[in-house]
Amino acid sequence: MTEMVFGTTPVRAGDPILPRWWRTLDKWALACVLGLFAVGLLLGLAASVPLAEKNNLPRFYYVQRQAVFGVLALIVMLVMSMMSPRQIRRIGVLGFVISFAAILALPVIGTDFGKGATRWLSLGFVSVQPSEFLKPGFVALCAWFMAASQEVGGPPGKLYSFFAAMCIVLLLALQPDFGQASLVLFSWLVMYFVAGSPVILMVGVAGLAGIGGVAAYNMSEHFARRINSFLESEIDANTQIYFATNAIQEGRFFGVGVGEGQVKWSLPDAHTDFIIAVAAEEYGLVMVLLVILLYATIVVRSLLRLLKERDPFARIAGTGLACALGVQALINMGVAVRLLPAKGMTLPFVSYGGSSVIASGIAVGMLLALTRTRPQGEFAEILRRGR
Repeated sequence: MTEMVFGTTPVRAGDPILPRWWRTLDKWALACVLGLFAVGLLLGLAASVPLAEKNNLPRFYYVQRQAVFGVLALIVMLVMSMMSPRQIRRIGVLGFVISFAAILALPVIGTDFGKGATRWLSLGFVSVQPSEFLKPGFVALCAWFMAASQEVGGPPGKLYSFFAAMCIVLLLALQPDFGQASLVLFSWLVMYFVAGSPVILMVGVAGLAGIGGVAAYNMSEHFARRINSFLESEIDANTQIYFATNAIQEGRFFGVGVGEGQVKWSLPDAHTDFIIAVAAEEYGLVMVLLVILLYATIVVRSLLRLLKERDPFARIAGTGLACALGVQALINMGVAVRLLPAKGMTLPFVSYGGSSVIASGIAVGMLLALTRTRPQGEFAEILRRGR
């Protein structure tokens, strides 16, 4: 009966760690992550060359750096994927505390690199974007609170998670980084729904987000300028959106050819926020659909495996991580085709950036750990707990 309800359990007592890890891992999701990383390096060979020449650096300087960041991210991801849910929770909460402290320090020692938003800590040889590392830690913290609230006599964890979410959203909005703030709020709403929230409360939170958006439009010139640009009937020919949409149209189904694209010479952020435009121009719709398929496979397979998970923390945190990954990719690509206002958000594992790729490695490593097949207990135990 247990196998009929929860599937077979491949874990054997006394197994070495590596064979047990490999047998319980979602290998399809891992393969998709490796595929995304390979696509990122392929696109980086084209997209980052103009920036390297502009800065008088070797042509493949940024590709080499991305490869180093990627290897570090993959190592971190694999190590994280071997951990238990309890270890994931502890490391996630610790990471949240460190990232939160770094965000608090941004107004004092942060920099904007001329982009109008103070999001980075410059360490001289490398810059760090704390908000990227905050997201997986935030998911772990809120999942811990929500899971604890389901225990008999447990704390009001859902309320604690609400206050944590509002605090993070406010701090990110003040940078201003409305894209990351929206992603954090979305992740919290998804986890809150999985934890069993009343619909009316979620509608109320969505209403508060709408009110916050109106207030941000009236109070933030940075936010208002991006919304106005998005709502204009004609695209300004001097904006990155204009070059990105033209590149996507030029690419058609099969692209203009490897290395033949021109958008990378016009877009300052061709290697980061608009790398999907480079993919669409040089490789066409085929490459874009491949990238979408890889992200969709990771998200859908993770959610299907989490349906069998009885540990509340693993179920809630895994859902939050999977949905955050998928929505971040959706936002990045939606901006490039002008379905969404400009957000300044990277494409996980594909866009250039040390903070982005390593933080993505941490998040997906946590997700792989939480979606590993584990013994779910006897069916009689489930019946006893359901009484």
